[in-house]
Amino acid sequence: MKITALMVLKCNPEGSDPVILANASDVTHFGYFQRSSVKEFIVFVGRTVAKRNPPGQRQSVQHEEYKVHSYNRNGLCALGFMDDHYPVRSAFSLLNQVLDEYLKNFGESWKTAQTDNAQPWPYLNEALAKFQDPAEADKLFKIQRELDETKIILHKTIDSVLERGEKLDSLVEKSSDLSAASQMFYKQAKKTNSCCTVL
Repeated sequence: MKITALMVLKCNPEGSDPVILANASDVTHFGYFQRSSVKEFIVFVGRTVAKRNPPGQRQSVQHEEYKVHSYNRNGLCALGFMDDHYPVRSAFSLLNQVLDEYLKNFGESWKTAQTDNAQPWPYLNEALAKFQDPAEADKLFKIQRELDETKIILHKTIDSVLERGEKLDSLVEKSSDLSAASQMFYKQAKKTNSCCTVL
């Protein structure tokens, strides 16, 4: 599961191209000479998808093994470029968090933006790294995974208890043998010592 890029755009209602407010991408898994072309393609596809996403809607567009998830919240649009294996619910949860954080940091200033913002937004780069694991974006996914791991640990624990139970049984048998041997030793010692007390 991989997130390649996250974007925040201002979608113009009059149909002009969306304005890029923030953009973060990780294209290190592409060849060195392909990286600039991939970044340009991400910007092109991001604008195209955002432009066609009506306010209040969530959309997922698939292209080969990648999906572009888009959430337009009243003109402020977040996009995520992910591989096909990234869970959809986690993707939209991440986009929702990105929009919340953007509004918290910049407020309504995005409404007056007319040109693309070239300034990096550190939160978006951090989110790109942090949310590579879908469990970070979607708490329900994280809880489900923890429950699955707990179930596996529970099965392992029961199996190990059974193995330990067999070992405990053999220890109990040895303990019983030891007890019988101790009794025999005690009886032998008592018999040997009794001859000395008669004299």
